[in-house]
Amino acid sequence: MKKPLLLALTLMSFLGNAQKKKASTTSSSETDKQTIISNIDKRFDEYAGISKQIWNFAELGYMEEKSSLLLQEQLKKEGFTVQAGIAGIPTAFVASFGEGKPVIGILGEYDALPGLAQQAVPEISPIPNQKGGHGCGHNLFGTASVAAAVEVKNWLIKSGQKGTIKIYGCPAEEGGSGKVYMVREGLFNDVDVVLHWHPGAQNSADAGTSLANKNAKFRFKGIASHAAASPERGRSALDGVEAMDMMVNMMREHIPQDTRIHYVITKGGEAPNVVPAYAEVYYYARHKDREILQGVWKRIENAAQGAALGTGTKVEWEVLGGVFNLLPNITLANVMHNNLAKVGGVVYNEEEKKFAISLSETLGEQKQPIENAALVKDFRDGSESATSGGSTDVGDVSWTVPTVGLQTATWVPGSSAHSWQSTAASGMGIGQKGMIVAAKTLACTALDLFKDQTLIDKAKAEWTQKRGANFKYEALLGDRKPALDYRK
Repeated sequence: MKKPLLLALTLMSFLGNAQKKKASTTSSSETDKQTIISNIDKRFDEYAGISKQIWNFAELGYMEEKSSLLLQEQLKKEGFTVQAGIAGIPTAFVASFGEGKPVIGILGEYDALPGLAQQAVPEISPIPNQKGGHGCGHNLFGTASVAAAVEVKNWLIKSGQKGTIKIYGCPAEEGGSGKVYMVREGLFNDVDVVLHWHPGAQNSADAGTSLANKNAKFRFKGIASHAAASPERGRSALDGVEAMDMMVNMMREHIPQDTRIHYVITKGGEAPNVVPAYAEVYYYARHKDREILQGVWKRIENAAQGAALGTGTKVEWEVLGGVFNLLPNITLANVMHNNLAKVGGVVYNEEEKKFAISLSETLGEQKQPIENAALVKDFRDGSESATSGGSTDVGDVSWTVPTVGLQTATWVPGSSAHSWQSTAASGMGIGQKGMIVAAKTLACTALDLFKDQTLIDKAKAEWTQKRGANFKYEALLGDRKPALDYRK
Protein backbone atom coordinates (compact mmCIF):
# COMPACT_ATOMS: atom_id res chain seq x y z
CA MET A 1 0.00 0.00 0.00
CA LYS A 2 2.89 2.35 0.69
CA LYS A 3 4.25 2.32 -2.90
CA PRO A 4 0.96 3.38 -4.61
CA LEU A 5 0.48 6.06 -1.97
CA LEU A 6 4.03 7.35 -2.43
CA LEU A 7 3.58 7.35 -6.23
CA ALA A 8 0.33 9.29 -5.92
CA LEU A 9 1.89 11.84 -3.59
CA THR A 10 4.88 12.23 -5.94
CA LEU A 11 2.58 12.74 -8.94
CA MET A 12 0.50 15.30 -7.05
CA SER A 13 3.66 17.15 -6.07
CA PHE A 14 4.91 17.13 -9.67
CA LEU A 15 1.61 18.43 -11.04
CA GLY A 16 1.44 21.08 -8.35
CA ASN A 17 4.95 22.30 -9.15
CA ALA A 18 4.17 22.31 -12.87
CA GLN A 19 1.06 24.41 -12.30
CA LYS A 20 2.99 26.81 -10.09
CA LYS A 21 5.71 27.11 -12.74
CA LYS A 22 3.11 27.75 -15.46
CA ALA A 23 1.36 30.33 -13.28
CA SER A 24 4.70 31.97 -12.54
CA THR A 25 5.59 32.08 -16.26
CA THR A 26 2.18 33.53 -17.11
CA SER A 27 2.50 36.12 -14.38
CA SER A 28 5.98 37.04 -15.62
CA SER A 29 4.72 37.43 -19.18
CA GLU A 30 1.85 39.64 -18.07
CA THR A 31 4.20 41.82 -16.06
CA ASP A 32 6.57 42.14 -19.01
CA LYS A 33 3.70 43.06 -21.31
CA GLN A 34 2.42 45.72 -18.96
CA THR A 35 5.93 47.18 -18.86
CA ILE A 36 6.08 47.23 -22.66
CA ILE A 37 2.64 48.88 -22.90
CA SER A 38 3.58 51.47 -20.29
CA ASN A 39 6.91 52.25 -21.97
CA ILE A 40 5.28 52.81 -25.36
CA ASP A 41 2.67 55.09 -23.78
CA LYS A 42 5.43 57.16 -22.19
CA ARG A 43 6.97 57.75 -25.61
CA PHE A 44 3.69 58.62 -27.35
CA ASP A 45 4.68 62.20 -28.17
CA GLU A 46 8.02 61.09 -29.59
CA TYR A 47 6.51 58.50 -31.91
CA ALA A 48 3.63 60.78 -32.86
CA GLY A 49 6.23 63.38 -33.88
CA ILE A 50 8.09 60.89 -36.08
CA SER A 51 4.90 59.78 -37.79
CA LYS A 52 3.92 63.41 -38.44
CA GLN A 53 7.31 64.14 -40.02
CA ILE A 54 6.86 61.23 -42.41
CA TRP A 55 3.28 62.38 -43.08
CA ASN A 56 4.67 65.78 -44.03
CA PHE A 57 7.39 64.26 -46.23
CA ALA A 58 4.70 62.32 -48.19
CA GLU A 59 7.33 60.63 -50.36
CA LEU A 60 6.21 58.32 -53.16
CA GLY A 61 7.43 54.77 -53.73
CA TYR A 62 11.23 54.32 -54.04
CA MET A 63 11.68 58.03 -53.35
CA GLU A 64 11.25 57.82 -49.54
CA GLU A 65 14.74 59.11 -48.78
CA LYS A 66 13.87 61.33 -45.80
CA SER A 67 11.34 58.88 -44.35
CA SER A 68 13.68 55.91 -44.54
CA LEU A 69 16.61 57.84 -43.10
CA LEU A 70 14.52 59.14 -40.19
CA LEU A 71 13.53 55.61 -39.15
CA GLN A 72 17.08 54.33 -39.63
CA GLU A 73 18.46 57.08 -37.39
CA GLN A 74 15.93 56.24 -34.69
CA LEU A 75 16.96 52.58 -34.77
CA LYS A 76 20.67 53.38 -34.70
CA LYS A 77 20.11 55.55 -31.61
CA GLU A 78 18.51 52.52 -29.97
CA GLY A 79 21.51 50.28 -30.65
CA PHE A 80 20.32 48.45 -33.76
CA THR A 81 22.74 47.50 -36.51
CA VAL A 82 21.36 48.92 -39.75
CA GLN A 83 22.03 47.72 -43.30
CA ALA A 84 20.74 50.23 -45.84
CA GLY A 85 20.36 50.16 -49.62
CA ILE A 86 19.56 46.45 -49.71
CA ALA A 87 18.10 44.37 -52.57
CA GLY A 88 19.06 47.07 -55.07
CA ILE A 89 16.74 49.60 -53.41
CA PRO A 90 18.31 52.77 -51.94
CA THR A 91 15.46 53.36 -49.45
CA ALA A 92 15.20 49.77 -48.13
CA PHE A 93 16.92 48.64 -44.94
CA VAL A 94 17.18 45.88 -42.33
CA ALA A 95 17.92 46.72 -38.69
CA SER A 96 18.90 43.96 -36.24
CA PHE A 97 19.45 43.52 -32.53
CA GLY A 98 20.35 40.44 -30.50
CA GLU A 99 21.84 37.10 -31.42
CA GLY A 100 20.75 33.57 -32.10
CA LYS A 101 17.33 32.01 -32.41
CA PRO A 102 14.49 32.64 -32.58
CA VAL A 103 14.60 35.43 -35.14
CA ILE A 104 11.44 37.54 -35.22
CA GLY A 105 10.97 40.09 -38.01
CA ILE A 106 8.71 43.14 -38.07
CA LEU A 107 7.78 44.88 -41.33
CA GLY A 108 7.61 48.65 -41.69
CA GLU A 109 6.34 50.76 -44.63
CA TYR A 110 6.58 54.50 -45.33
CA ASP A 111 5.59 55.29 -48.93
CA ALA A 112 2.80 57.73 -49.77
CA LEU A 113 0.24 57.69 -52.59
CA PRO A 114 0.11 60.11 -55.54
CA GLY A 115 -2.71 62.66 -55.66
CA LEU A 116 -3.77 62.48 -52.01
CA ALA A 117 -2.19 65.62 -50.55
CA GLN A 118 -4.69 66.61 -47.84
CA GLN A 119 -4.52 68.74 -44.71
CA ALA A 120 -5.18 67.01 -41.35
CA VAL A 121 -8.67 68.55 -41.16
CA PRO A 122 -12.15 66.95 -41.41
CA GLU A 123 -13.08 68.50 -44.75
CA ILE A 124 -11.54 68.37 -48.22
CA SER A 125 -8.51 70.66 -48.12
CA PRO A 126 -5.70 69.74 -50.56
CA ILE A 127 -2.13 70.76 -49.84
CA PRO A 128 -0.96 72.93 -52.76
CA ASN A 129 2.06 71.77 -54.77
CA GLN A 130 2.40 68.46 -52.93
CA LYS A 131 2.44 65.35 -55.12
CA GLY A 132 1.33 62.75 -52.62
CA GLY A 133 -0.30 62.01 -49.30
CA HIS A 134 -0.45 59.20 -46.76
CA GLY A 135 -3.89 57.87 -47.69
CA CYS A 136 -2.86 54.37 -46.60
CA GLY A 137 -1.27 55.51 -43.35
CA HIS A 138 2.22 54.22 -44.02
CA ASN A 139 3.64 57.13 -42.01
CA LEU A 140 2.03 55.36 -39.05
CA PHE A 141 2.98 51.87 -40.23
CA GLY A 142 6.74 52.38 -40.23
CA THR A 143 6.73 54.33 -36.98
CA ALA A 144 4.70 51.77 -35.00
CA SER A 145 6.92 48.96 -36.23
CA VAL A 146 10.02 50.83 -35.03
CA ALA A 147 8.37 51.51 -31.65
CA ALA A 148 7.54 47.82 -31.25
CA ALA A 149 11.04 46.69 -32.21
CA VAL A 150 12.61 49.13 -29.73
CA GLU A 151 10.52 47.77 -26.85
CA VAL A 152 11.30 44.18 -27.79
CA LYS A 153 14.99 45.12 -27.83
CA ASN A 154 14.69 46.63 -24.36
CA TRP A 155 12.97 43.49 -23.09
CA LEU A 156 15.66 41.24 -24.60
CA ILE A 157 18.33 43.20 -22.73
CA LYS A 158 16.43 43.24 -19.44
CA SER A 159 15.37 39.59 -19.51
CA GLY A 160 18.57 38.12 -20.92
CA GLN A 161 16.42 36.22 -23.43
CA LYS A 162 18.28 34.75 -26.39
CA GLY A 163 17.07 35.72 -29.82
CA THR A 164 17.15 38.36 -32.53
CA ILE A 165 14.68 41.10 -33.43
CA LYS A 166 14.78 42.47 -36.97
CA ILE A 167 12.85 45.32 -38.51
CA TYR A 168 12.55 45.54 -42.28
CA GLY A 169 12.27 48.97 -43.88
CA CYS A 170 10.05 48.23 -46.87
CA PRO A 171 9.63 50.87 -49.60
CA ALA A 172 7.09 51.12 -52.41
CA GLU A 173 4.36 48.81 -51.14
CA GLU A 174 1.88 50.81 -53.20
CA GLY A 175 2.33 49.10 -56.55
CA GLY A 176 6.12 48.92 -56.46
CA SER A 177 6.33 45.45 -54.82
CA GLY A 178 9.35 46.44 -52.71
CA LYS A 179 9.20 43.37 -50.46
CA VAL A 180 9.28 41.04 -53.47
CA TYR A 181 12.85 42.08 -54.22
CA MET A 182 13.73 41.62 -50.54
CA VAL A 183 12.28 38.11 -50.64
CA ARG A 184 14.18 37.34 -53.85
CA GLU A 185 17.37 38.53 -52.16
CA GLY A 186 16.89 35.94 -49.40
CA LEU A 187 16.59 38.53 -46.63
CA PHE A 188 13.93 36.50 -44.80
CA ASN A 189 15.62 33.11 -45.06
CA ASP A 190 16.84 33.06 -41.44
CA VAL A 191 13.63 34.45 -39.92
CA ASP A 192 11.27 32.24 -37.87
CA VAL A 193 8.17 34.48 -37.85
CA VAL A 194 7.32 37.85 -39.40
CA LEU A 195 4.88 40.34 -37.85
CA HIS A 196 3.19 43.25 -39.61
CA TRP A 197 0.19 45.53 -39.29
CA HIS A 198 -1.78 48.02 -41.32
CA PRO A 199 -3.74 51.19 -40.64
CA GLY A 200 -7.50 50.83 -40.97
CA ALA A 201 -10.93 51.85 -39.71
CA GLN A 202 -11.32 49.01 -37.19
CA ASN A 203 -9.31 46.86 -34.80
CA SER A 204 -8.93 43.22 -35.84
CA ALA A 205 -6.43 40.39 -36.19
CA ASP A 206 -8.16 37.88 -38.46
CA ALA A 207 -6.56 34.95 -40.22
CA GLY A 208 -7.53 36.24 -43.65
CA THR A 209 -5.95 36.42 -47.07
CA SER A 210 -5.67 39.07 -49.80
CA LEU A 211 -5.69 39.32 -53.57
CA ALA A 212 -2.68 38.49 -55.69
CA ASN A 213 -1.85 41.38 -58.00
CA LYS A 214 -0.01 41.97 -61.25
CA ASN A 215 0.44 45.39 -62.85
CA ALA A 216 2.13 46.92 -65.87
CA LYS A 217 2.32 49.98 -68.09
CA PHE A 218 1.27 49.36 -71.71
CA ARG A 219 2.96 51.79 -74.10
CA PHE A 220 1.55 52.35 -77.58
CA LYS A 221 3.50 54.00 -80.37
CA GLY A 222 1.84 55.44 -83.46
CA ILE A 223 2.55 58.08 -86.10
CA ALA A 224 1.98 61.77 -85.53
CA SER A 225 0.15 63.81 -88.13
CA HIS A 226 -2.11 66.84 -88.49
CA ALA A 227 -5.46 65.67 -87.14
CA ALA A 228 -7.46 67.77 -89.66
CA ALA A 229 -5.23 68.33 -92.71
CA SER A 230 -3.79 64.81 -93.02
CA PRO A 231 -5.38 62.39 -90.53
CA GLU A 232 -4.97 59.50 -93.00
CA ARG A 233 -1.21 59.73 -92.54
CA GLY A 234 -1.45 59.32 -88.75
CA ARG A 235 -1.80 56.27 -86.54
CA SER A 236 -3.15 57.21 -83.13
CA ALA A 237 -1.42 55.65 -80.14
CA LEU A 238 -4.39 56.86 -78.08
CA ASP A 239 -6.69 54.81 -80.32
CA GLY A 240 -4.56 51.82 -79.38
CA VAL A 241 -5.02 52.53 -75.67
CA GLU A 242 -8.77 53.08 -76.04
CA ALA A 243 -9.22 49.94 -78.14
CA MET A 244 -7.36 47.95 -75.50
CA ASP A 245 -9.50 49.41 -72.74
CA MET A 246 -12.68 48.60 -74.66
CA MET A 247 -11.65 44.97 -75.17
CA VAL A 248 -10.64 44.52 -71.54
CA ASN A 249 -13.93 46.03 -70.39
CA MET A 250 -15.86 43.60 -72.61
CA MET A 251 -13.74 40.78 -71.19
CA ARG A 252 -15.02 41.46 -67.67
CA GLU A 253 -18.22 39.52 -68.43
CA HIS A 254 -16.23 36.40 -69.24
CA ILE A 255 -13.78 36.12 -66.36
CA PRO A 256 -14.33 34.97 -62.74
CA GLN A 257 -16.52 37.60 -61.10
CA ASP A 258 -14.23 38.06 -58.11
CA THR A 259 -11.46 39.31 -60.40
CA ARG A 260 -10.53 42.99 -60.12
CA ILE A 261 -9.16 44.96 -63.11
CA HIS A 262 -8.56 48.71 -63.06
CA TYR A 263 -6.53 51.16 -65.11
CA VAL A 264 -5.62 54.80 -65.69
CA ILE A 265 -4.50 56.45 -68.90
CA THR A 266 -1.23 58.09 -67.92
CA LYS A 267 -0.34 59.57 -71.32
CA GLY A 268 -2.84 60.39 -74.03
CA GLY A 269 -1.34 63.03 -76.27
CA GLU A 270 -0.61 66.74 -76.00
CA ALA A 271 -3.07 68.54 -78.30
CA PRO A 272 -6.32 67.56 -80.05
CA ASN A 273 -5.04 68.67 -83.46
CA VAL A 274 -2.02 66.33 -83.31
CA VAL A 275 -2.55 62.61 -83.81
CA PRO A 276 -0.86 61.15 -80.68
CA ALA A 277 2.31 59.28 -81.51
CA TYR A 278 2.63 57.97 -77.94
CA ALA A 279 0.11 56.89 -75.30
CA GLU A 280 0.34 54.86 -72.13
CA VAL A 281 -2.12 53.02 -69.90
CA TYR A 282 -1.36 51.60 -66.43
CA TYR A 283 -3.19 48.35 -65.56
CA TYR A 284 -3.75 46.39 -62.34
CA ALA A 285 -5.34 42.93 -62.22
CA ARG A 286 -6.15 41.04 -59.00
CA HIS A 287 -7.49 37.67 -57.89
CA LYS A 288 -7.04 35.57 -54.76
CA ASP A 289 -5.88 32.61 -56.90
CA ARG A 290 -2.54 33.30 -58.58
CA GLU A 291 -3.17 30.79 -61.36
CA ILE A 292 -6.45 32.45 -62.31
CA LEU A 293 -4.71 35.84 -62.15
CA GLN A 294 -2.02 34.67 -64.57
CA GLY A 295 -4.66 33.45 -67.02
CA VAL A 296 -6.55 36.76 -66.86
CA TRP A 297 -3.30 38.67 -67.28
CA LYS A 298 -2.45 36.75 -70.45
CA ARG A 299 -5.80 37.81 -71.90
CA ILE A 300 -5.06 41.45 -71.03
CA GLU A 301 -1.77 41.16 -72.90
CA ASN A 302 -3.62 39.63 -75.86
CA ALA A 303 -6.04 42.56 -75.83
CA ALA A 304 -3.09 44.95 -76.02
CA GLN A 305 -1.64 43.12 -79.01
CA GLY A 306 -5.03 43.00 -80.73
CA ALA A 307 -5.55 46.72 -80.13
CA ALA A 308 -2.19 47.52 -81.67
CA LEU A 309 -2.89 45.35 -84.70
CA GLY A 310 -6.34 46.89 -85.21
CA THR A 311 -5.12 50.49 -84.94
CA GLY A 312 -1.90 50.17 -86.92
CA THR A 313 0.20 50.96 -83.86
CA LYS A 314 2.86 49.10 -81.91
CA VAL A 315 2.71 48.13 -78.24
CA GLU A 316 5.12 47.00 -75.59
CA TRP A 317 4.61 46.64 -71.87
CA GLU A 318 6.64 46.67 -68.69
CA VAL A 319 5.53 44.61 -65.69
CA LEU A 320 6.15 46.95 -62.76
CA GLY A 321 4.79 44.89 -59.89
CA GLY A 322 3.34 41.58 -58.89
CA VAL A 323 2.49 40.18 -55.47
CA PHE A 324 1.22 36.94 -53.98
CA ASN A 325 -1.95 36.54 -51.96
CA LEU A 326 -1.44 36.40 -48.18
CA LEU A 327 -0.99 32.92 -46.72
CA PRO A 328 -2.95 33.06 -43.43
CA ASN A 329 -1.69 31.40 -40.26
CA ILE A 330 -4.39 30.66 -37.67
CA THR A 331 -1.89 29.74 -34.97
CA LEU A 332 -0.19 33.11 -35.13
CA ALA A 333 -3.43 35.04 -35.70
CA ASN A 334 -4.83 33.68 -32.42
CA VAL A 335 -1.77 34.94 -30.55
CA MET A 336 -2.01 38.34 -32.25
CA HIS A 337 -5.75 38.62 -31.57
CA ASN A 338 -5.34 37.80 -27.88
CA ASN A 339 -2.77 40.56 -27.52
CA LEU A 340 -4.88 43.06 -29.44
CA ALA A 341 -7.83 42.26 -27.16
CA LYS A 342 -5.56 42.87 -24.16
CA VAL A 343 -4.34 46.22 -25.52
CA GLY A 344 -7.82 47.38 -26.55
CA GLY A 345 -8.98 49.82 -29.21
CA VAL A 346 -8.77 53.59 -29.71
CA VAL A 347 -10.50 55.98 -27.30
CA TYR A 348 -10.95 59.55 -28.53
CA ASN A 349 -10.56 62.68 -26.44
CA GLU A 350 -13.02 65.54 -26.89
CA GLU A 351 -11.07 67.21 -29.68
CA GLU A 352 -10.75 63.91 -31.57
CA LYS A 353 -14.48 63.24 -31.10
CA LYS A 354 -15.31 66.56 -32.76
CA PHE A 355 -12.95 65.76 -35.64
CA ALA A 356 -14.44 62.26 -36.05
CA ILE A 357 -18.06 63.46 -35.93
CA SER A 358 -17.38 66.14 -38.53
CA LEU A 359 -15.49 63.78 -40.83
CA SER A 360 -18.17 61.08 -40.42
CA GLU A 361 -20.67 63.37 -42.09
CA THR A 362 -18.67 63.07 -45.33
CA LEU A 363 -18.84 59.25 -45.42
CA GLY A 364 -22.42 58.91 -46.66
CA GLU A 365 -23.78 55.36 -46.41
CA GLN A 366 -20.48 54.13 -45.00
CA LYS A 367 -20.88 56.23 -41.88
CA GLN A 368 -20.47 54.25 -38.64
CA PRO A 369 -20.67 55.10 -34.93
CA ILE A 370 -17.38 56.71 -33.95
CA GLU A 371 -17.42 54.59 -30.77
CA ASN A 372 -16.53 51.58 -32.98
CA ALA A 373 -12.92 52.76 -32.88
CA ALA A 374 -12.72 51.50 -29.29
CA LEU A 375 -13.96 47.99 -30.16
CA VAL A 376 -11.87 44.94 -31.04
CA LYS A 377 -13.56 42.73 -33.64
CA ASP A 378 -14.22 39.09 -32.75
CA PHE A 379 -11.65 36.68 -34.13
CA ARG A 380 -12.44 35.11 -37.50
CA ASP A 381 -10.52 32.06 -38.64
CA GLY A 382 -12.14 31.95 -42.07
CA SER A 383 -8.66 31.95 -43.61
CA GLU A 384 -9.10 31.71 -47.35
CA SER A 385 -12.75 32.86 -47.23
CA ALA A 386 -11.87 36.03 -45.28
CA THR A 387 -10.40 37.82 -48.27
CA SER A 388 -9.42 41.47 -48.32
CA GLY A 389 -10.21 43.39 -51.49
CA GLY A 390 -6.69 44.80 -51.56
CA SER A 391 -3.26 43.43 -52.32
CA THR A 392 0.06 43.66 -50.53
CA ASP A 393 3.63 42.54 -51.08
CA VAL A 394 3.46 41.08 -47.55
CA GLY A 395 1.89 38.19 -49.46
CA ASP A 396 5.27 37.17 -50.88
CA VAL A 397 6.81 37.32 -47.40
CA SER A 398 4.05 35.08 -46.03
CA TRP A 399 4.91 32.32 -48.53
CA THR A 400 8.56 32.56 -47.45
CA VAL A 401 8.14 32.58 -43.65
CA PRO A 402 5.12 32.22 -41.30
CA THR A 403 3.56 35.68 -41.13
CA VAL A 404 0.79 37.37 -39.17
CA GLY A 405 -0.69 40.87 -39.06
CA LEU A 406 -3.42 43.07 -37.67
CA GLN A 407 -5.13 46.34 -38.41
CA THR A 408 -6.04 49.10 -36.00
CA ALA A 409 -8.49 52.01 -36.08
CA THR A 410 -6.18 54.76 -37.25
CA TRP A 411 -9.02 56.27 -39.28
CA VAL A 412 -12.55 57.33 -38.38
CA PRO A 413 -14.86 54.26 -38.52
CA GLY A 414 -16.34 53.86 -41.99
CA SER A 415 -13.42 55.56 -43.76
CA SER A 416 -11.90 54.00 -46.85
CA ALA A 417 -8.21 53.56 -47.49
CA HIS A 418 -6.75 55.72 -50.28
CA SER A 419 -9.10 58.61 -49.53
CA TRP A 420 -8.73 62.18 -48.33
CA GLN A 421 -10.44 61.10 -45.10
CA SER A 422 -7.81 58.47 -44.32
CA THR A 423 -5.03 60.90 -45.25
CA ALA A 424 -6.40 63.51 -42.85
CA ALA A 425 -6.75 61.12 -39.90
CA SER A 426 -3.27 59.67 -40.52
CA GLY A 427 -1.80 63.09 -39.80
CA MET A 428 -3.34 63.71 -36.39
CA GLY A 429 -4.18 62.21 -32.99
CA ILE A 430 -6.70 59.62 -34.21
CA GLY A 431 -4.15 57.99 -36.49
CA GLN A 432 -1.39 58.30 -33.92
CA LYS A 433 -3.46 56.57 -31.22
CA GLY A 434 -4.22 53.69 -33.57
CA MET A 435 -0.52 53.49 -34.37
CA ILE A 436 0.28 53.06 -30.66
CA VAL A 437 -2.28 50.25 -30.36
CA ALA A 438 -0.45 48.48 -33.18
CA ALA A 439 2.99 49.02 -31.63
CA LYS A 440 1.87 47.54 -28.30
CA THR A 441 0.22 44.53 -29.97
CA LEU A 442 3.24 43.78 -32.17
CA ALA A 443 5.65 43.98 -29.23
CA CYS A 444 3.50 41.77 -26.97
CA THR A 445 3.08 39.19 -29.73
CA ALA A 446 6.85 39.11 -30.30
CA LEU A 447 7.34 38.55 -26.56
CA ASP A 448 5.01 35.52 -26.66
CA LEU A 449 6.99 34.04 -29.54
CA PHE A 450 10.36 34.60 -27.88
CA LYS A 451 9.12 32.94 -24.70
CA ASP A 452 7.34 29.95 -26.25
CA GLN A 453 9.14 27.98 -28.96
CA THR A 454 6.15 25.63 -29.23
CA LEU A 455 4.10 28.48 -30.73
CA ILE A 456 6.70 28.96 -33.44
CA ASP A 457 6.88 25.20 -34.10
CA LYS A 458 3.08 24.94 -34.38
CA ALA A 459 2.94 27.97 -36.70
CA LYS A 460 5.64 26.49 -38.93
CA ALA A 461 3.84 23.16 -39.13
CA GLU A 462 0.61 24.90 -40.21
CA TRP A 463 2.53 27.07 -42.70
CA THR A 464 4.31 24.05 -44.22
CA GLN A 465 1.05 22.14 -44.62
CA LYS A 466 -0.75 25.09 -46.27
CA ARG A 467 2.14 25.96 -48.54
CA GLY A 468 2.46 22.40 -49.80
CA ALA A 469 5.49 20.13 -49.97
CA ASN A 470 6.30 20.96 -53.60
CA PHE A 471 5.96 24.74 -53.37
CA LYS A 472 8.66 26.71 -55.13
CA TYR A 473 8.66 30.50 -54.95
CA GLU A 474 8.71 32.36 -58.27
CA ALA A 475 7.99 36.07 -58.20
CA LEU A 476 5.03 37.20 -60.32
CA LEU A 477 7.11 40.10 -61.61
CA GLY A 478 9.83 37.76 -62.87
CA ASP A 479 13.51 38.52 -62.54
CA ARG A 480 13.35 42.24 -63.34
CA LYS A 481 15.27 44.76 -61.24
CA PRO A 482 13.35 47.09 -58.91
CA ALA A 483 11.29 49.61 -60.89
CA LEU A 484 12.80 52.56 -59.06
CA ASP A 485 11.26 55.09 -61.47
CA TYR A 486 7.68 53.76 -61.51
CA ARG A 487 6.36 56.89 -59.75
CA LYS A 488 8.34 59.38 -61.85
